[in-house]
Amino acid sequence: MSTYQSFSEIAPRQIWAGAVARPVDGERLTMALVDLDPNQDVPEHRHDNEQLGFVIEGSITMMIDGEARKLGPGETYRILSNVPHSARTGPEGATVIDVFAPIRADWAQVPRLQPAPARWPR
Repeated sequence: MSTYQSFSEIAPRQIWAGAVARPVDGERLTMALVDLDPNQDVPEHRHDNEQLGFVIEGSITMMIDGEARKLGPGETYRILSNVPHSARTGPEGATVIDVFAPIRADWAQVPRLQPAPARWPR
């Protein structure tokens, strides 16, 4: 990966049906633009990576360690290592930025899709 790149140049990864991530990996962290379809369920899961994120567009209800909260643009979330979490988007879907430390090495196993424009920026 080069030093500079547009999200629309990054071949997305289909993390789940209805969830497409465009990851940018550094040496110690991953940042990803994630587009989620309307009324999309992200199943409960956990990982060693710490995760910070914020909503760019749409709405998403995050369930983190048993606590639910509906989030909209500009709102953030924090998920510590190995904490169970899930989510559900609203009727308009959602676009979020997620940051993981360490990098999401497991995503290297997820097939890439053809590069295409992301929902954001328009």
